[in-house]
Amino acid sequence: MTVCDPIKEKIIIVAEHDSVSANQITLTLQENGFSDIRHANRGEQIYDILRPFHDQPEKIGLIILNDNLPNCQSFEMSQSLSCATDGSVIPFVILMSVATKPEGNQSRTDTGKCLVYQMDSPADPRILMLAIHFLLQLKRERTLRQQQEEQLINELASKSVIEAKLKFLAAHDELTGLVNRNTFERQLRLIMNLSNKLKKEGALLFIDVDRFSLINELEGFDVGDRLLVELTILVRKLVPASSLFARIGADEFCLFLENKTKKQAHIIAETIRTTVENFRFFTGEICYSASVSIGITSLDNASPAQHPGEMILHSRQACNFAKINGRDKVKAYNQDDVAIKERRRDIYWVPIIRKALRESDFFLMFQPVVQLNNGDISHYEVLIRMRGEDGKTITPDQFIPVAERMGLIHAIDLWVVENAIDFLATLPSYMSRISLAINLSGSAFQYPDLLQTIREKLELTWVDAGRLTFEITETAAVDNFERTRDMINKIRDLGCKFALDDFGAGFCSFNYLKTFPVDYVKIDGQFIRHLEDNETDRILVKSMVEIAGKLGKKTIAEFVETPNIALRLKDIGVNLGQGYAFGRPERNLLDGHQVSLAIILNSNSPQVSNSEFRKNDTF
Repeated sequence: MTVCDPIKEKIIIVAEHDSVSANQITLTLQENGFSDIRHANRGEQIYDILRPFHDQPEKIGLIILNDNLPNCQSFEMSQSLSCATDGSVIPFVILMSVATKPEGNQSRTDTGKCLVYQMDSPADPRILMLAIHFLLQLKRERTLRQQQEEQLINELASKSVIEAKLKFLAAHDELTGLVNRNTFERQLRLIMNLSNKLKKEGALLFIDVDRFSLINELEGFDVGDRLLVELTILVRKLVPASSLFARIGADEFCLFLENKTKKQAHIIAETIRTTVENFRFFTGEICYSASVSIGITSLDNASPAQHPGEMILHSRQACNFAKINGRDKVKAYNQDDVAIKERRRDIYWVPIIRKALRESDFFLMFQPVVQLNNGDISHYEVLIRMRGEDGKTITPDQFIPVAERMGLIHAIDLWVVENAIDFLATLPSYMSRISLAINLSGSAFQYPDLLQTIREKLELTWVDAGRLTFEITETAAVDNFERTRDMINKIRDLGCKFALDDFGAGFCSFNYLKTFPVDYVKIDGQFIRHLEDNETDRILVKSMVEIAGKLGKKTIAEFVETPNIALRLKDIGVNLGQGYAFGRPERNLLDGHQVSLAIILNSNSPQVSNSEFRKNDTF
């Protein structure tokens, strides 16, 4: 097995014009394993041989040069090529004639910077090979050292680049190159402190890309990322270079404008909004348009913000209101805004509602629904209340709107359904005739688990489904008519009944009533409250009763607060009545609910205000 020696694969240039000497040197090289031998008998031929390898100097081994080679400045050439400190160095063996040899020097090698060995001509083959091997080994060591130095430099450079990149990423967003949230808040704190001391103005813009998730869903994250980058470039061109611009969320950006008044900030925000609105984003052959919602909050010297998070929160709230109002809008923060106060209210109530659900701090109350023809109780409407920490009862008008806005209403719906059925199951047998009407929110029918909960609860408790009537408001039913009607039909198939609450409050009441699968129609209280004095209300109520009767549905009047109204409703033909005239909501069904229409009509009990009724019994 032959082992290949990489040194002997190098190109050896024999620059000798004496053909006898050249042949002798070539023969010696071949006998020692060198195969790639090039010849030159003039100085320019050496450069002709070297020129093709200017970018591959490692392939050249060395040059054996006759000091008297024609057209050759041997000293200058050897100094130029053999003194390099990197891998491009080319060693020289210089054959010295007696006439040119330095006096008193038989031979020498430069062990300093240059790789040159001088020897007598004609060359002694043994000494020649020793010199060649020695010079090639020095070249190899120098090349290796140079490679190690380059590797070390590259490693250090790579480490520096990595450290610099990590440092950059720690403070910036990798996709857009903008500062990240932590850096933004830190720099904003410094700006705010300085602005508060110097009484300088400034404004923070919270920018949210509208419906950005649709781009990710339709085209993928790569296209979504490209859109964000292009929008970033677009906005950067519109704002002063000194502005502090940050990406703080997937599609959320913050832009702080120093020394800008509220009016100037609003102008810049509108410029950004309209520019983005006119921007067109292409992916393949598809063109997308984009829009942004922008919230603005300003540094107010009268009551300066104490923390950057406070400014971000306020601008974000303003941005959310811009999105709620239709998107592609600019909204300035105003702490006296009704929507702001409502949001603060939501933030306050959400943990209280969650705790009430978790620890069963809700309880049920019951209000009778009376048959107007004989005064007997038809059924009871279930009303929810909450226990406060101080033992006071919290009415639904305080927490139900919050639950609807914050996505907690469905959990309350299920709680009411389960506890109402459990209540019926615990009643003694002699009260088995009692049935309940349960209010459901507009979103209840959008969740399939409502049907499953009702079915499973009825099976577990053995409660007759006919003892349950579910109430849904007319406006909620119309919002998603087909889905709601389908769910109602499935629940009615279990044996339950349905009532359409607040009938008449909408604009399409009669149109939907003819196809809506309900058993009762609850006439909205706005037609009942002034029934005695308002002939128009009497006419409208009468028409509702007649139409509902022809469609096979019974009518229930809300807000029956006086005996006179009850009598009027009976004369008109309303089937059932509900209100403080018949009884207030109570926790015990036996407390004061055994009433008769004759007693009510002969009573002189004081009327109860409409506002008090609405406050306590809206759910």
